[in-house]
Amino acid sequence: MITIYPAENRASANHGWLRTWHSFSFADYYDPNNTQFGPLVVFNDDLINPETGFGMHPHRDMEIVSVVLNGQLQHKDSMGNTSVIKKGEIQRMTAGTGVRHSEWNPTSDEVTNLLQIWFLPNQQGLTPSYEQVAYDLKKMGNNWLPIVSQDEKPEMATIHQDLTLYLSEIEEGKTMNFTQKEGRRIYLFVMEGEVQLNGEQVLKRRDAARITDLHEIQVKAEKEAFVMLIDLP
Repeated sequence: MITIYPAENRASANHGWLRTWHSFSFADYYDPNNTQFGPLVVFNDDLINPETGFGMHPHRDMEIVSVVLNGQLQHKDSMGNTSVIKKGEIQRMTAGTGVRHSEWNPTSDEVTNLLQIWFLPNQQGLTPSYEQVAYDLKKMGNNWLPIVSQDEKPEMATIHQDLTLYLSEIEEGKTMNFTQKEGRRIYLFVMEGEVQLNGEQVLKRRDAARITDLHEIQVKAEKEAFVMLIDLP
């Protein structure tokens, strides 16, 4: 089954320094029918103004992945990590037994756009940890490039959950197939462009699809597209 979630149906908020869109229940937005998709519980699309951001705040028992689409994101945490991530880098933080962190746009003239994605871990009470990994942007071309997985591999962040997160830039007119084991889920998010899913449904910029009971899909770029696919239990 394929369920399409149009971009305009996402919950949104404008805090002045932050504009954000929520694909799942988050903060002041709550829908009991939209709390998670498998272990995926948060998918936020954030725009952070220059020299502003989230101050130190706590998390626990959550796997938090940040993907910067434009600009820069400065990270600091109670484990002593300080870093700046840009496009082409992935950040994974295991909150585990408890961690505090801040996220900041360190630039003076550029809005930062990032996707922050939260997953339930495969066990609670993990030791908090942080990882930042660079990946080759060129490898996304007409290819499902894995950048987050439970498997420890080069150019991939390792997550405590049975999932894999892929990025792909698909040329106009090209079709990408994806196959997974039966009984799993697929979350597809179109960051830019327009795609046709299984020859029937069209997803435009910031649209998403939640897919179950289909272990193989075809994604065709109607316009040059930048997409994320998450293979979930």
